[in-house]
Amino acid sequence: MLDHPRRLSRRALLTGGGAVAGIGVAGALTVQTELLPGRSWLYGRLGLDGEDGKVPDIAGGRVEHGEFVSQARLGAVCRWALALPPGSALDDGLPVVLTLHGHGHDHSAAFAPDRLALDRFLADAVASGTAPYAIASVDGGDSYWHARDTGEDAGTMVVDEFLPLLTERGLDTDRVALLGWSMGGFGALHLAPRVPRLRGVSVMSPALWHEFGDTRPGAYDDEDDFAEVTVFGREASLTDIPLRVDCGEGDPFYAATRDFVDLLDPRPAGGFTLGDHDLGYWRRVVPDQLAFLAERF
Repeated sequence: MLDHPRRLSRRALLTGGGAVAGIGVAGALTVQTELLPGRSWLYGRLGLDGEDGKVPDIAGGRVEHGEFVSQARLGAVCRWALALPPGSALDDGLPVVLTLHGHGHDHSAAFAPDRLALDRFLADAVASGTAPYAIASVDGGDSYWHARDTGEDAGTMVVDEFLPLLTERGLDTDRVALLGWSMGGFGALHLAPRVPRLRGVSVMSPALWHEFGDTRPGAYDDEDDFAEVTVFGREASLTDIPLRVDCGEGDPFYAATRDFVDLLDPRPAGGFTLGDHDLGYWRRVVPDQLAFLAERF
């Protein structure tokens, strides 16, 4: 499931429907300036998403699995996974990239062979000369990685429960970075100021909205919740954190992500290229995302 923004109203769709049906050069230009509904759909139909990224043809290293009961998530059982590069062990004291998954996903999406397969991207990077590090993921539910009015707080689970667990497993959490996609991309930006000794943050296609009325139902409790946790207006909290942001130009979150990046000083690494809100795009940019974080270690 993808974190697409709320759909346009029926009136807006009917108004734009004639333009969509008669799309041509003029219609394509209208989409380019984001005046026409269905930008993501249309980019895909016009072949403007670029090539899909490929999983490296290399075996991943050891992936360890476990679970814990999270008090911050109101007693939920949080499963987790931890990938090491080939030839590495837990007692090597590796730094760790903590990944935050998207809506409808769980910890397994980071390493499943039909998803991001980050263990194989990690193995490929280390085989190419990158110093070894670990990648960890954990179940965060679909609460958009922040405190909700139910009392559930996936963000606190990450900072106060999962990171200490990784320390106990032998990882060097004095050297930790965040990686997130979609809902997890927002989560990484939101949580970054709370993570101690954070070395860097990389996000792909972050689920960003300008206003509460544009958001996915359930992403926030209400307008007050949105106002409290939106990253817009809090750009200064990321000033001292090395940051990379990548988003496809056909992504439903492209406009909001572009506007957010324009507000950041210094401007983050990464950028905007052909791509949609999908696995093909994320696989294409994740090597650069991981390389950016590895350099921060």
